[in-house]
Parts: sequence; structure tokens; C-alpha cells
Amino acid sequence: MTTKKTKSKKLAKAAKLETLHMLSDNAGIAADGERFINRELSWLDFNDRILAEARDTRNPLLERAKFLSITASNLDEFYVVRVASLKDMVNANYTEKDFSGLTAAEQLDLIAEKVRQSVALQYSTYTRSLIPSLRARDIRILDYAELDARAISLADEYFRSTLYPILTPMAVDSSRPFPLIYNRRLNLCAILEIPSPASEEEGEDNVRYATLQIPSVVPRLFKIHDETGVSFVPIEQIIQAHLDSLFNGSRVIASGFYRIMRNADLDIDEDEAEDLLKEIEQQVRLRQWGEIIRLELDDHLDIRLRSWLIESLNIADKDIFTANGPLDLTFLMKLYSVTSSDYPDLCYPPFQAQPASMFSDENIFEQIRRKDRLVHHPYETFDPVVTFIREAARDPRVLAIKQTLYRVSSRSPIIAYLAEAAQNGKQVMVLVELKARFDEENNINWAKMLEKAGCHVIYGLVGLKTHSKITLVVRNDDDGIRRYLHLGTGNYNDITAQIYTDLGLFTCSEPFGVDASEFFNMLSGFAEPPEWRRLIPAPLWLRSFFEKRIQREIQNARDGKKAAIVAKVNSLVDGAIIGKLYEASQAGVRIDLIVRGICCLKPGVAGQSENITVRSITGRFLEHSRIYYFYNEGYEDIYLSSADWMPRNLDRRIELLFPVEDPDCRKRVLDVLEVELNDTVRSHFLRADGTYHKMDLRGKIKLDSQLELCRFAVLANERKREDLDTRTFIPAEPAEK
Repeated sequence: MTTKKTKSKKLAKAAKLETLHMLSDNAGIAADGERFINRELSWLDFNDRILAEARDTRNPLLERAKFLSITASNLDEFYVVRVASLKDMVNANYTEKDFSGLTAAEQLDLIAEKVRQSVALQYSTYTRSLIPSLRARDIRILDYAELDARAISLADEYFRSTLYPILTPMAVDSSRPFPLIYNRRLNLCAILEIPSPASEEEGEDNVRYATLQIPSVVPRLFKIHDETGVSFVPIEQIIQAHLDSLFNGSRVIASGFYRIMRNADLDIDEDEAEDLLKEIEQQVRLRQWGEIIRLELDDHLDIRLRSWLIESLNIADKDIFTANGPLDLTFLMKLYSVTSSDYPDLCYPPFQAQPASMFSDENIFEQIRRKDRLVHHPYETFDPVVTFIREAARDPRVLAIKQTLYRVSSRSPIIAYLAEAAQNGKQVMVLVELKARFDEENNINWAKMLEKAGCHVIYGLVGLKTHSKITLVVRNDDDGIRRYLHLGTGNYNDITAQIYTDLGLFTCSEPFGVDASEFFNMLSGFAEPPEWRRLIPAPLWLRSFFEKRIQREIQNARDGKKAAIVAKVNSLVDGAIIGKLYEASQAGVRIDLIVRGICCLKPGVAGQSENITVRSITGRFLEHSRIYYFYNEGYEDIYLSSADWMPRNLDRRIELLFPVEDPDCRKRVLDVLEVELNDTVRSHFLRADGTYHKMDLRGKIKLDSQLELCRFAVLANERKREDLDTRTFIPAEPAEK
């Protein structure tokens, strides 16, 4: 048995891996482009699958606009994190190849080429498809020059009353240097001709440059109603039309728009930081001033303005991207939010999340005590999770609550009830992960609030992000102390639970409870259990657990027994896991993978992966749950987890994997896998050459897995209302052709 001292050394070593970031991903895996797809190019393929939904005219029009907005937002985050990391590697003269056989510099070249193609397709979709289709339904996105007299009058008044007072035009000359430009903010630049003083000699240069930030504190789109529909004009167009009043006394020669992206990866030395919370607060503020890695320009920008920006921002031509349309298409998400209620026929049919079919209105602890319960968001509401925390906060029998928080909503009821619990005298321990990327500021605020309320707040282990989703409630029942648990695949976020597909398990099984106590003791102190009964944490135990389960299927296949693996993950990147899956395929194990995003495995390659299929499901909901299934000679082991098959999840994060043991809960998870594996509408299938395709549906059953799971949720509640046995989840009949 491994000694406690040895485990402590392993834990310390695992913690240091976080500081290596990308440099350690798949370290030790031989570079082989025949075996592995490049991670970054695979991510861009994922974003292109979302773009395909924006281009698919079978999708409702406003949903297509939302998909296009998502591709733009995704690409922004990809640049400020992933591309920024690659540039750091190049700047550090790191020339090692990744497991797909590419150096960081080669990856950057391929990324730039692929992104230029994708951006061109984004704007082609916007200008040639979405804009004409929206106008046909009397939803118009117009330039200022296209406005009629009434609309111009309204826009001009909006400029005078609202925009003008908050704008800050900034001239650039010898006494006023080029200002610092904020990350991912839209800006306007202009060339001005200023009057020459009479005392100056004829021919004196009187051309100046200026810039101003388009305000983000007001909506990007100015809305104008008329008898025929609704029009929107981007506020930057209104501002551009009034530049003369902003630079009074000068003549505007030319103007245009630009936007920059900066390296947003935090550089935190946790070993040296005396106060992690203060260190991250400082790093979040510095994020706005990271190295510029991308410049976006209006493609009609005057050549003089282009040259001025390039020189002022000191950026290379290869990092400059132009757009044939408005910069930053994320504004289309706002268009969706302000028009969807008026045009319901241009959106997906409404779906109301159903009450959780395995719960009733009686005391939640009594229900969990009788049997395990499963919830499936967003098909079922997030209410049981909120109720679990609320009742724990108010129940006089509850002695303690312990919880991990990674991403929560800006007005989280979970936070409010945890604070209430502490004020009610209960012992409350909360691990708030301060390093949750782009949620750092939000989490810092919550951590401070919880501490003021009397909660014991910790920030996790040095060097390791805590990504697990677990709540432990300790209750003094009539027959003694009992531990109640919620374990999930997704965050404790009541907002994202409406659009992310996730599974959550409620249990008071004693082995689960003992493990949960040991797990929280490990997080808050130095305790390490000698064994795990049900929970399998990362980074020390999860990788070997997966490898053993895969190896068992390999051995069963070699022994002539049936062997199968099904995995539903967000990303599959880990080279060692991919290698084991290849070995399993070669042994005859049937492997079906549902991978929403990045997939570095090549399926269907003769002699390597001919027994592996990979599909990616894109739809109205974001596929987020992680499910792992191993046939195990018919015993069918089923696990849920917070972890994907990625090096960061297995080696550099605190994650949890847990089994689903209750027969009714197991059946529900199997139903989910079966429906998604039979999906023919939303699935994109990965080919051996790395490309994705949708199925030709001629003569085949059309099954949209997300619509089918919506139907399952409705049927389960109809049967519940009819007082049938709600403990068994009964799937619907197959969809019609």
C-alpha cells in the first residue's frame, strides 16, 4: 500500500504541473500526425460546426443569429487564451513538437490560415444570408446612412442625449501619446485636418490622428420601431456620423473601426503569493494590458489609418484580420434577446424545463434517504439542487454543509443560502475556485461575501484548479448522523443549468458519504485517505482508474468476451488515453465516443481505430455532461464525472468521478446514451481524415436527441401526475420518419 508520505509527495508534484500549462500537455507522447489530430485545429473544427448551424437554413432564423454570435465569442476566447499560450511558447524559443507533430510556430501559421477562412465564412453568412433573411421578416440592421428622416432624427437625439456625454475622443500628437487600448473593446479611429495657425508657415503638416472607445455601458444596437417592423443601427455608426461634433473645429478626413485582443492568461506564482485572493485580483486588473496578439480592422479602413494603427500598436501583418461587416459579431446575441419574444416563430419551439421526475414536494432529505435520485438539466429544472441547499440551510437537524464552487451565476441563490446557513449557526465550508478563467472577479466577490457571512472559505490546493462539483450535507437524523450528497457533471450555476446538459446525483449512501468527508478533509487540510470506496478523485487516482477499466475491456475482448466502451465528454485530448483506446480497438473492443468539442483521436483507421466511432452533437443546448460506460462482462459500469479526457483534468485539477448504482438512475443514464448514439439530426461524425460530416437522412429515421430528451422529460412528468410508478424512467417510442 502506498504510504501517506509518498502520496503527499505525489500531490505536491501534481500541483507543480499546473505552472507548466501547455508545455506539459501530453509530455512524453511521441509526435505522430498519423495517430493524433492537433488540439487547436480540432477546436477550430468545433467552432466551424457551430458556424454550420448558423448557415443551416433548417434552423430558425434568430437561432442562426445566436449560433453566429457564439462562434465569434468562442473565437475571441480561443485567441486570448490558446493562441496567446502558443505565442508565449514561440517567444520562449520552445521548439518541441506537440503529439500531432507540429511546433508552436507551425500551429500558429495553420491557425491563422484556418481562422481567415472561418472569419470570411462568418461574414459571408452575416451579409449574404442572415441580413437579407432578417429584412424579409422586417428585422433590419442598418447603417446610419440607410436610415430615413424619422430614424435619423431619433438616432441624432440619442447621440446628443446619451452617447455624446459618455464619449472620450482622444487626439494623438507629440504631447498626447497613443492611449492604452482595452482588450476586446470596439474602437473608432480617425484622421483629422486641423486649421493651421496664421503664424505657421504655409504647408506645415496639419494632419492629426485620433481614437475613441465605443462605449460598452450602453446597448450596442439602437432600436427604432416603425409601422413595418423594427430597425437597429449599431451605435458605432451613429458615433461615426457625428465625429465633426466630437472634434469640433477639425475636418474629419477618414474614419473606421478596430479592435484588439490581448494575452489574457493569468501569470500567478502561487508559491510566492502571500495572499492568493489579492494576487488574483491584481492579475485580473492587469489582464486588460497583456500583449496584443490580434488586431481586427474594418476592411474598408483608410490605408493611412491602417499604417498608423500597425505602427502604434506594434503588431505584425500576420496578426491582422479584416472583416467585411461590423466588427465583433457577438452583438447578435443581444439581437436575439430583444427580438425573440416578438418573433417566436423565428426561434426554437419553446420548452419549459420540467419538474424533476424523481422528486416530489415532500421533504428532500426523506426522499434521498429512501433511494438515490437523478436529475437531468436543462430538461429538468435546477430546483432540486437549490432546494437541497436551501433546506440544508434552514433545517435545524443539519449540522454542516461543505461545497465546491467553480462557476456560479452573478445572482446565485446557492451563495445566498450558504450565507444563510452560516448565519443560522451551521458549520459551512466552501471551496471557491478563484482561478476559474474569466470568472475570477465574480468568484472573488462571492468569496468575500461568504467570509463576511461566517463561512469558512478556502481557495483550493496550490497549483491545482478545483473543478469537482460536490455538496455534502451532514444531518442529525433520528437514527444518527447521516451524510447527504449532491454530485454533478456541471457547475452550481442556475443560469447555465438552463442551457447546459448536465446530470446530477443525490445520494445518502454511506460509502459515498465517507468518501465525501475524506475528500473535503483532503481539500481543507493534509488528510489523505488510504482508499476510496466510491469516489475517484484526480489528479492522483483518476488516470490510473480509467486505464485499468479500459485494460479490463481489452482483456475481455482478447478472451473472446463481449467488450464495449461508451464515453460522452466535452473534449478528448489526452494522448495516453487515446493510445489505450487504440489498443482496445485493435483488441476488438467496440468504442462509441460522443465528443462535443476537441477530439484528437482519429477514428476508423485500419489497424488502429476501425472499431471506434466519434460523433459531436450541436443543438439548442450545449452538451456538457461527462458519462463513462464500460460493459464489464454485462455488469455495465456507469460513471459520471466533472472530468474530461484531457491532461489538465487528469493531471492538474481536482476532479471527481462517481458510479451510478441505483437501478432507476442507471436506466436513465443508459437512456441518455442510447438516444444520443441514435441521433441522426444533430450529430456530426468524425472521419479518419479529421473532417466532420452530417448523416444523409434520405430513407433514415430522423431523430434529434435533444428534442427526444425534451419529450422524455414531459412524458415522465405526465406519468408522474397520473400517479404511476415514477421510480422507473420509461423512454418514449422512436421518432417517426
